[in-house]
Amino acid sequence: MAGESKTTVRSMTQPPATGRAAPKPGGVRKESIVSFSDYFKGPTASLDDQIESYATERVPDSARWRRPAILLVLTGNVTAMFWFSLGGQIGFLVGWPMFLIPVAYMVIGATVIGALIMRIASQQGLSLPLLSRGLGFGAKGSAVASFVYAINYVFYFIFEGSIVSHGLSKILGISINSVGASVVFAIVAAIALYFSWRGMHSMNLLQRFGTPIFLLLFIIGMVMLAKGYVLAGPGQWKATGGVTAAAMWQAMSLVNGQVVFQALLATDYGRFVKRSVSYVGTGAVMLVELLLIVVVLIFGVFLGFTLVGQFGGTPAEQELSATDPGLMFALIMGVLGVIFAIVTQIRINVMNLYSGSLALANTWDALAIRKIGRQWWMVTLVLVGVALYPINVLQYTDKFLAITGIMTNTWIFILLSDYFVCRKWLRLAPSDRIEFRDNEVKNWNFCGMAALLVSIAVGAAGVAGAYPLDYASFIAMLLGPTIYIPLTVLTKGSQYRRSTELESPVTTMNSGPK
Repeated sequence: MAGESKTTVRSMTQPPATGRAAPKPGGVRKESIVSFSDYFKGPTASLDDQIESYATERVPDSARWRRPAILLVLTGNVTAMFWFSLGGQIGFLVGWPMFLIPVAYMVIGATVIGALIMRIASQQGLSLPLLSRGLGFGAKGSAVASFVYAINYVFYFIFEGSIVSHGLSKILGISINSVGASVVFAIVAAIALYFSWRGMHSMNLLQRFGTPIFLLLFIIGMVMLAKGYVLAGPGQWKATGGVTAAAMWQAMSLVNGQVVFQALLATDYGRFVKRSVSYVGTGAVMLVELLLIVVVLIFGVFLGFTLVGQFGGTPAEQELSATDPGLMFALIMGVLGVIFAIVTQIRINVMNLYSGSLALANTWDALAIRKIGRQWWMVTLVLVGVALYPINVLQYTDKFLAITGIMTNTWIFILLSDYFVCRKWLRLAPSDRIEFRDNEVKNWNFCGMAALLVSIAVGAAGVAGAYPLDYASFIAMLLGPTIYIPLTVLTKGSQYRRSTELESPVTTMNSGPK
């Protein structure tokens, strides 16, 4: 066929899922039995499907998972060492109870954004990079968004791996910037690569066994902390420089990127949720995950203020050490603390490798002819992480979160404005079927790319010092849709499809995703 897409599209024609076994001729219909444990497992799949994980195609109905199984996979994110660190940083910035203001913003914002995006992904069976092809950016334009998305996972992969390497370095008495520390990082990264090789299925297995181990070791650590140190309660959680507007804006900037990023991370797995899920259902998945994250954030504040006096150096260096979980748990638990950090890091880094490989696979698929398997992008991420480990990314967390907030938030706010305003409300294109195939969508959607680039440029001006950096991600994410919607209206939706005339939304209303 002329213009055939290089992206393979699998048939999604499936027998109706009734949850009942078909009756035998002349027999009585038998109820299928679903055990409690089945709710936490995914459907069987071939090894190829497990490895590729539908990175560049729609997820068929037969490969959909139950919500408890999705939530179990996401527990790896809940217990990430990053949350201990972020909680401590926010605590030192604004103290208690002001700490609750940015955290509440993150929980509410991420729940709403996550509920919206996850349901779109579940209905379409598409990852966010593939959705971006139809929702505002075009086939090649989505590669820009996918690459921005992948950068996030490079950072988080190095961040989590650095925590373990720092803890081991402390126990072994070697410098965290030494070659030996880089070797430690590479070994732990290779373990995470092994567990992420088969995608959702291996991650589901890892989280089922990893969660109890995490909880047990964490309880042991808290008992050892209580016996060996003077604990700092909420009354002692005072902001280092006093509670100022500048400090609160910095704390809000730290969590603003997470408002969208946590929704995106959940959506990488949410595309496997059954189509029947509602916005309430996807919102519930997000809310449960985020409330558990809040518990870890509070423990991060508690640990930071309890241990800050145990580290040497300037006050700033002490705070940096007291927000480094690798150093904290090694101090509290010794070798057992390092084991705890390793277990935790592997559980989250398999997720970082998985989502990062999805983004890079889609970036490459949009720009190149020859396809490269998702698993090889995970290998690439590991190699990049090993190469960049020596820069110690933990000291640049605030700047990185502000910059990625500018890029990632703007991308997603444009995507959502396209779906809910341009398609649902203005009906400039169908909303029931988001096209993503190369021969159907334009290479570049001028409206989306112009809005993204202008917004990022305005945000970059804040990074460069033209105005306070802490405002940059907020300004950029609101500016993106403000530019995109009028441009799409002015062009009458002509940027969506390759054909000169868009299909009428009425004619495609009942066609369903293909």
